[in-house]
Amino acid sequence: MYKYQKYAQASSPLPEKNWAWNLYGAGIENMGKNNHPEPFTIPEPANNQLMVRIDSVGMCFSDIKVLRQGRKHPKLYNRDLSKEPGRLGHEVSLTIIKVGEDLKDDFHQGQRFAVQPDIYRNGTSTAYGYTIPGGLIQFHLIGPEVLETDEGVCLLPVEGDMSYAAASLLEPWGCVLAAYTQRRRLTPKVGGIMWIVGWPGDTHNYEFSQGLDSPGTIILSDVPAEIDNLAKTTHAKIIEKNGLSIGDYATLAQELSQGLGFDDIVVLNPQAAEDVSEISKFIARRGTLNLIGQTPLDNLVDADVGRLHYDYIAFLGNRGPDIAASYGETRNRCELRPNGTAIFIGAGGPMGQMHVQRALEMPNGPQRIIATEVNQVRLKALEDGFLPLAQHKKRELHIINPLETKPSFYEYVMDLTNNEGADDVVVSVPSAGLMAEAARMLNPDGMLVLFAGVPNGTMAPLNLSNVYLYNAQFTGTSGLTIDDQSAVLKNASEGKLSPERMVAAVGGIKAALDAIEGVIEGKYPGKIVIFPQIHDLPLTGLDELSEKYPEVGDKLGPLNVWTVESEAALFEKFL
Repeated sequence: MYKYQKYAQASSPLPEKNWAWNLYGAGIENMGKNNHPEPFTIPEPANNQLMVRIDSVGMCFSDIKVLRQGRKHPKLYNRDLSKEPGRLGHEVSLTIIKVGEDLKDDFHQGQRFAVQPDIYRNGTSTAYGYTIPGGLIQFHLIGPEVLETDEGVCLLPVEGDMSYAAASLLEPWGCVLAAYTQRRRLTPKVGGIMWIVGWPGDTHNYEFSQGLDSPGTIILSDVPAEIDNLAKTTHAKIIEKNGLSIGDYATLAQELSQGLGFDDIVVLNPQAAEDVSEISKFIARRGTLNLIGQTPLDNLVDADVGRLHYDYIAFLGNRGPDIAASYGETRNRCELRPNGTAIFIGAGGPMGQMHVQRALEMPNGPQRIIATEVNQVRLKALEDGFLPLAQHKKRELHIINPLETKPSFYEYVMDLTNNEGADDVVVSVPSAGLMAEAARMLNPDGMLVLFAGVPNGTMAPLNLSNVYLYNAQFTGTSGLTIDDQSAVLKNASEGKLSPERMVAAVGGIKAALDAIEGVIEGKYPGKIVIFPQIHDLPLTGLDELSEKYPEVGDKLGPLNVWTVESEAALFEKFL
């Protein structure tokens, strides 16, 4: 039995030392001890714990945020890291080595799992790699903090011959897939607070065919008589607040929602963008703003693009007369348009590349893809990595630097689409300016996906007239669920997705600090994967493997793609 086979079966003897990179405060100088990993003992599991071996860790820019913010990071809850150290690494593939007595009916030695790090317990985020120390260690214990969560066990079984590197990338890939699943609430909240805003003198006829019986409270402001009558036939508490001006909205929200905002807002016959901008500030988390009208607003709406990403607020609408026609998943899409034109802004980074790869590998994906990147090294990586895939899939792929298009990137897109604009634009750069520019490139019924997050309260001008006139969609997502990771695993097993294409560099446990710096500098055009059980492998790009370690490089796939065979060869050499 060769070394990798013994390793895969978890039958290798345990080492004497357990090397780890603890985080003792903000700043790279507080990672490890004197910029080196530290040796600890391998712990024994309690009855309700698993002792696990960390096989691979994908490095992420989210790790950099924790490193820079330290105890100020919102998921560390101002913890004193000097006394209670954290540990980075949330994109993790692991193997069970020992099982506590109480868990032996559900787990056994040698089982492989990927961690679902976006963990909630009792409604509070206790994410792995953040609140829970993460995977930059060789062996550690996992207990109720991961096994008994609001969503159950936050470990995803990995079976078959998927490489450890690919398994650790199920997490970032899950985030990408989550961007195209419906995270918004799209029907009135049961027991919630609905505010219906009308305007004096509105002569339009309105209906509310379903959903008006859901709210527990309905606030009416200058609504037409038929809406007033319909609301009063429900069991909701009715509150009338007429004659409000734009300066009264904040007071209303504070008085009737304790400042949390309204679960559902309906605006009838909107006219002024300024009014809609102010009203939209008072949408509750996962709330809806339903615009019903037939004429465009007088301007673009200043919308909170941070909340679109983090709070999943939903802008809905239709031309009327049925207010309820705006709701539901049938009307509000979240997937890329089949055979359409999709733009990916910031496509050269690891996550941007994943979006492009997914679009190319989708069986019924966009026919034309425009991928933008301003970094020349990443542009070259996009060309090398995806032009052959696009040709194979018979898709049209344009890879450009938007700063170099003449007369402008907007004109480039309009010319390419015969002045129709794109069906979908996905933004992987945390810039409100780029988000606003991206929205301009949409066709009237297009979809804007804000994959990158900016702080809540960050405003950008959006054409919300197109929401109710043409059914435009504005969406955003943050994080993932274990179902998203399961979907990646399923797609990979069916040959519909290749997670390992994103591996760009590998290293051993000692190289973790170099990996962090590589992420900060954007040194590699894909993901960096650390193998904690390998001690002395320096950080090495896949394009360097053939020269430095030919027995490993020779096992890479075409275009230096990571494979199970190259991983086995790496472990044979360095274990």
